[in-house]
Amino acid sequence: MPDAIEQAKASFGRWNTAFNARDMEGMVAEMHFPHRRLSGDNEFQVWRTEADFRATRGDNATASLAEQEWHHTTTTSIEAVPSSADKVHLAINQSRRRADGTEYNAFPTLWIFTKIDGRWGVQFRSSFLSDPNSPSGNVSE
Repeated sequence: MPDAIEQAKASFGRWNTAFNARDMEGMVAEMHFPHRRLSGDNEFQVWRTEADFRATRGDNATASLAEQEWHHTTTTSIEAVPSSADKVHLAINQSRRRADGTEYNAFPTLWIFTKIDGRWGVQFRSSFLSDPNSPSGNVSE
């Protein structure tokens, strides 16, 4: 499974780089649809198509991040948990940071990458992302 794990991690890295650049096309290129996310509030979000994701996550997400004084998100750890040749679960710790590099929100998240038609992409995400003023956690806690 090392190759599958490395490819899933590489896909995540490209997605996160695109997220930090607010590059919608780059994010979508690393996703499979339908795409599901279980939020920190335990609410499911489902995007059936790329167009659904673009319509709801572009400017809306960027405005929300700006309100938080977000500058970028750093990955503080990433570990493959159960995996196979065409599915990899990544346990990830993320850190949202301001322009001066200070962390204002850290949270654990689980991403499930699948290989469909020869291409790796994230198909499911579950995070403990909370309000920046709430206590945050770590995957290992």
